[in-house]
Amino acid sequence: MRVDTPSTGDDLLAEGPEEDQLQAAVAAAESVLADRFGSPITLTDPEDLAGSGPAVVVRVRVASSPFSLPKTLVVKHYRRQSAFATEAASYQLFTALTSEERMCPEPIGHDKTRGVLVLSDLGLAPTLEDKLHQRDARAAERALLSWSRALGRVHATTARREADFNALLRRLGGTPSCDDEAQAAVAAQLPAVLQDVLGVSTSDTVREQVSAALARVQAATFRAFSPVDLSPENNLVTSSGVRFLDFEHGQVRNALLDVAHMRVPFAFWQGALALPAGMSEAMIAGWRAEVVSVWPRLADESVFSEALLDCQLMCVWQQTHRELPGLAASVNGAQASSRPAALVSWWQELSKQAAFAGADDLADHAGAVAAGLDERFGPGLEFAPYPAFA
Repeated sequence: MRVDTPSTGDDLLAEGPEEDQLQAAVAAAESVLADRFGSPITLTDPEDLAGSGPAVVVRVRVASSPFSLPKTLVVKHYRRQSAFATEAASYQLFTALTSEERMCPEPIGHDKTRGVLVLSDLGLAPTLEDKLHQRDARAAERALLSWSRALGRVHATTARREADFNALLRRLGGTPSCDDEAQAAVAAQLPAVLQDVLGVSTSDTVREQVSAALARVQAATFRAFSPVDLSPENNLVTSSGVRFLDFEHGQVRNALLDVAHMRVPFAFWQGALALPAGMSEAMIAGWRAEVVSVWPRLADESVFSEALLDCQLMCVWQQTHRELPGLAASVNGAQASSRPAALVSWWQELSKQAAFAGADDLADHAGAVAAGLDERFGPGLEFAPYPAFA
């Protein structure tokens, strides 16, 4: 998911023409590698990988080196020091794992002064987004299941390592992220938005349920490292499984917030479309199989269902709070793949899951919001599937 973060002049690296940026990234990487290995290393043939985040991303060829290095490397040269610190700390968190256990590229070198990170190159494998947009349903299903299990392994291997991550982050000049205040603001503010835009009121009972869910989501249980940006374009489908690429917003948080993005698939990604029936639950089952040895309580169906519903609720409320005011101001009619159709689908799913859990007031409220969205932006909105499932 693309998370927009403000930048200031103080933490921006100097920017110039595109070619200058590429050459600056190469020069910074050569300096970092020379410092690490104690000998000059020449990098050539820079290829712009068109990173959409706060870094210039370049693939380079190792032209000469007295050491055994891969033939190609990936260099990330950051415009913002804060983004560098977060991503470098995130990659370092995985350095204690074997290559088979590591669900991301291997960090080769970094320098916080230069704002540069050198990584192993995972090559030209397709992204999860590619798989979802190709006309091969079975390949897309395999990729989604591989993604969910890989995410489970990320969580399982980083559970109880929050102190390690925070120490790495501070060493690199960053500070741990905390979403508690923002989540509390969303919980308090969304009812007024729903009333204003859709004419849907939120009862005191539902408000209390939301507050209780928020408290449980923010508690110290089931916490692990999260890439946060879970959009399919940031995941490579390699022969060894799915690998996660971008950790610019990585943090330790309730891991089931990530799992909610299987029930509300890739909600924060603007390219999100619908998955076929049963796919979300299959992905959730794959994730759960990877983590029950670390969190045995999640083997209890009631504990798992309640914890996931809390995170699903927060996910739906946050995305609605983020998008609904803008949609109300700008959308005149909606197509099948529009964001209003996505919101309708996610509120309908929330209503269904709340009903399963016996949370009837919440189920009724979610159903009313879904109906209000369809009336306001429809009627008859349908959430289009990815091309692989069309």
